[in-house]
Amino acid sequence: MIIDTGATGALNGATVEHLLQRVAPEEIGVAVRDPGKARHFVQRGVTVRRCDYAQPDTLPTAFNGADQLLLVSSSDPTADAVSLHRAAIDAAAAVGVGRILYTSHQGAAAGSPFGPARDHAATETLLSDSGIPWTSLRNGFYAHSLNWLLGPWRETRRITVPADGPVSWTAREDAAEAAAIILASDGRYDGPITLTATAAPTFEDIAGIASEVSGHEVGFEVIDGDAWVADQVSAGQQEFMARFMLGTYQAARDGFFAGVDPPLARLLGREPQTVRDLLAKPAASPHGASPER
Repeated sequence: MIIDTGATGALNGATVEHLLQRVAPEEIGVAVRDPGKARHFVQRGVTVRRCDYAQPDTLPTAFNGADQLLLVSSSDPTADAVSLHRAAIDAAAAVGVGRILYTSHQGAAAGSPFGPARDHAATETLLSDSGIPWTSLRNGFYAHSLNWLLGPWRETRRITVPADGPVSWTAREDAAEAAAIILASDGRYDGPITLTATAAPTFEDIAGIASEVSGHEVGFEVIDGDAWVADQVSAGQQEFMARFMLGTYQAARDGFFAGVDPPLARLLGREPQTVRDLLAKPAASPHGASPER
């Protein structure tokens, strides 16, 4: 059985939808914090179990019988993500899970200014030390994050950032489909695999794309990081989140998100979605979620 954690979220929920096109529903299970939100999967023949990384006693039953376990990373920037992931990996080892697939991130590194990248690097070490076969899905930075990282550019016709650098912005929908393909391959992929779009525009490049898409000149400016944080706080953002987001731009500046890798396009059998595709869609309302997800 394939057990998919976090399946009531956008990423792994989409992965389940793609899995249902490839394997029988009785071969799929979802492990979620609120089973009531997964009733639509029950109606389609998928097994639903309760699972909460913060409640380790829920994990062995949730993971039992898994030939493959898709372990979604914690998306709470205030949580001790590595401890939560350790609890899940320990439970997987205890019940004999065949393989763990983990939703990691491009640029996972202990020295990254982007906090989750440090958590991902630490979690990959836990996986390596666990004795369980593992695959790390190092997804490119999710492109929907641009809905808030660019600010209200459609209204202001200006993009202001605290640092600039190339990012291989990757559609979450493409990453979800690739995860399903890899799960359906039954262990063909081992260790880290980087899944990114095929271009890595800078924020300045994106301002040019935004100008073309909108038909209006969109200006671009890089300002001091502390000044940018102050602007975010004055606009109502919590300082903690503003500084969390600042690390994203700084990691881009330092090249942690610059790589473009071919596996995603090969897996999908088509060109992944682009920044232009995203900006051409109707504007989405920022909702304060972590920019990693």
